[in-house]
Amino acid sequence: MSFNKLDLTTPVHGSINPAELRSLGLKIEDVIDFSANINPLGVSPYVTKAITDSDFSLYPDPDCLELREKLAEVIGVNTAHIMIGNGSTELIHLLARACLNRKDTAVILAPTFCEYDNACRLSGVIPIEIRTQAEDDFRWDIDSICHQIKRQKPQLVFFCNPNNPTGLYCDKDMIKSVAEATSPGILAVDEAYLPFVDNPWDSISLLEIENIVLLRSMTKDHALTGLRLGYALASTEIIDTLKLYQPTWNVNTLAQVAGVAALDNREHVLQAKQLVDEARLYLFNALTELGLRALPSSVNFFLVEVGDAKTIRSKLLQHGLVVRDCTSFSLPNYIRITVGKMTDCHKLIEGFSKIQ
Repeated sequence: MSFNKLDLTTPVHGSINPAELRSLGLKIEDVIDFSANINPLGVSPYVTKAITDSDFSLYPDPDCLELREKLAEVIGVNTAHIMIGNGSTELIHLLARACLNRKDTAVILAPTFCEYDNACRLSGVIPIEIRTQAEDDFRWDIDSICHQIKRQKPQLVFFCNPNNPTGLYCDKDMIKSVAEATSPGILAVDEAYLPFVDNPWDSISLLEIENIVLLRSMTKDHALTGLRLGYALASTEIIDTLKLYQPTWNVNTLAQVAGVAALDNREHVLQAKQLVDEARLYLFNALTELGLRALPSSVNFFLVEVGDAKTIRSKLLQHGLVVRDCTSFSLPNYIRITVGKMTDCHKLIEGFSKIQ
């Protein structure tokens, strides 16, 4: 038996590892998860009812027509510009498959989500990282980025905006500059955390630029994490090409039904955002008072400089608190904290006080 040899490591993500908890004698109900960036209110009751009323015996619609129509109504674009995915991660991998061959070039603006790198490597391309620096609070130097992209001439660029894990949110002119530098290559702008941004600018207008793909997730703002649901917005040419690489029935019936129901209850996300805004300010100030360096963020998570991230995570876990060790982002001195309910945030600060 033989396999293609790939330069890959297993991607590292947030959330609770059941095997790790078991080794510590903990149960999942014993811990509070600050490592996965999910709506702290959980799933909308609209979604719960819609799933309960679903018929599991039917094949899912391979075109996700009802969900695309609902998204088109909410967003204000034609359904032909929308493609549904089994989470936005599937769409990241489809983009890499569609855009890259072994001799091609891909660029990733880092530190950022690990699946961009994984997707490129699965397509036989070792991506080039353009990294921001801690001393600059991880802020992008767009002129330098554009210069490097023009020099590399990549077929695909991944740009997370707002960025995971730094929480930095760039303006429209910056994105347009990167798109121009990338052309004729594809610029994938990952907007998974856009719903948590204060006063976001209208990124839909970017679809007038032919080489831009907007990637969005419904697992973060609508807490559909276990169902996996995301979508891409792009020109019809890009959408039609991506569909050629997508397996049939990739989005199950429950995910499609849940997506439609979630979009019928947008107030649920607004309530969560208000909660996050209040709790984020509390956490930021409380951590600063403890002598820790917390970085400003535009979304529902932020970085905290702690010295040894692995050790701090381990100590907090012993108190039933799970944070994200950012070593996998090549940031071994930082943890990432998701903003949750205020009562949970109080417990996190108590935990930090105990381990200092």
